[in-house]
Amino acid sequence: MGQKRQPLGCRFNFQVRIARVAWLRGKVMPRRGKGFLPLFEGVCMAPIFDLVKDRRVYSIDADRTVLEGARYMMEHNIGALPVLRNGELVGIFSERDIMNRVVAVGRLPGTTQISEVMTHNPKTVSPDESIEDCLFLMREFGFRHVLIADGKQVKGLASLRDILLRYISQQESEKRRMAV
Repeated sequence: MGQKRQPLGCRFNFQVRIARVAWLRGKVMPRRGKGFLPLFEGVCMAPIFDLVKDRRVYSIDADRTVLEGARYMMEHNIGALPVLRNGELVGIFSERDIMNRVVAVGRLPGTTQISEVMTHNPKTVSPDESIEDCLFLMREFGFRHVLIADGKQVKGLASLRDILLRYISQQESEKRRMAV
């Protein structure tokens, strides 16, 4: 009865996470909930870079058009692209940007530059941060894609789909082990 109950889900210190997000946002945030994504327990402590280390990083130049970016994403079956200028990260361009900042407002994809509609100075995680840290950013800011970067050098791009597939793979592996 006197024991303190641990939150469900990944092991983490909630106050540290609140401080991190407050630092990112530049203001203090209220505490939310008692646990964090219990669905992904066991997946969260691995480094985020492990999810994408074997994948090529596709990127696009800031001066390209939205139409070129959309075709490039379609060609490679991806939902977001790091945007580079002179080899350094300056933004992220996603399907949401196309929908909300181009199509919905009647801009022409063939003449609109990516630099006009991309998300500038995107939040990133370092390669050694955990999947949990990445999920926390996704949850707090509503991201579906998070860039993995070392300074201004892009190392990868993690999506919510990548994390979900890792979780499913681990669950299937666990079921096979239990069946034997």
